[in-house]
Amino acid sequence: MTRSERRSRRTLQLTGAVAAGLLALSACSSSSDSGSSDSGSKETSGASAPSSAKVSGTVTVFAAASLKESFTALGQTFEKQHPGTTVTFSFGGSDTLAASITGGAPADVFAAASPKTMAIVTDAKETADPPVTFVRNQLEIATLPGNPDKISSLKDLTKSGLKVVLCDKTVPCGAAAQKALDASGLKLTPVSYEQDVKSALTKVELKEADAAVVYKTDVQAAGDKVEGVEFPESAEAVNDYPIALLKDAGNPEAAKAFIALVRSAEGSKVLTGAGFLEP
Repeated sequence: MTRSERRSRRTLQLTGAVAAGLLALSACSSSSDSGSSDSGSKETSGASAPSSAKVSGTVTVFAAASLKESFTALGQTFEKQHPGTTVTFSFGGSDTLAASITGGAPADVFAAASPKTMAIVTDAKETADPPVTFVRNQLEIATLPGNPDKISSLKDLTKSGLKVVLCDKTVPCGAAAQKALDASGLKLTPVSYEQDVKSALTKVELKEADAAVVYKTDVQAAGDKVEGVEFPESAEAVNDYPIALLKDAGNPEAAKAFIALVRSAEGSKVLTGAGFLEP
């Protein structure tokens, strides 16, 4: 082979090597671009997840009067955890709230003080999901500070001349009180029946009544305005508290997030700290 032929052959080999190298680089670049594209898609997808999970707007919660202090605190926590949200509450007797919901009142969440009052809403098919019990509550006697009438039992409430207030029998605290009275074989005629537990407690706080049968949580929330007296019959009338997302909720995502907070360890800490019992 002549020198000229050898030179031509080397030139062809080099040309082939360069072409091969360029092809390899092109393939790597294509692969890299493809990988970058996938990575970008994944990052975009990952970034959109929190966006879809982000909640905003107003959450309207209808809740039993006995939940006022603890739910108000949880509402403030929720608003801090989810900037741009507002939690509005309507507290009252569970039966009254249930009637409002079935009557068309706009609400996202319902937290009742008994399964019976929640059933008013579920029977009307107004819930989006089955209710879940998140706490329980037990009765206690609220007396004037210092317990001047020396009340030490449920039977003492039947003393002549003693002004006692009960919740209305249609309200969970009233139904529970009646159940405790029936369990002990006692008959009690109160000076008034109140539409929710806070109203019953206020009668004692204002010294318009000597005692009231309310929840432990309400006695605790009242501080030194009243004195609490436990009674064994209360164990026969412990109320379960169910919570549910409502079918016509205007802000279902935020409502679900609020329910999740109520049922979380953080929510449980607030509720048990207020005197509620774990379910």
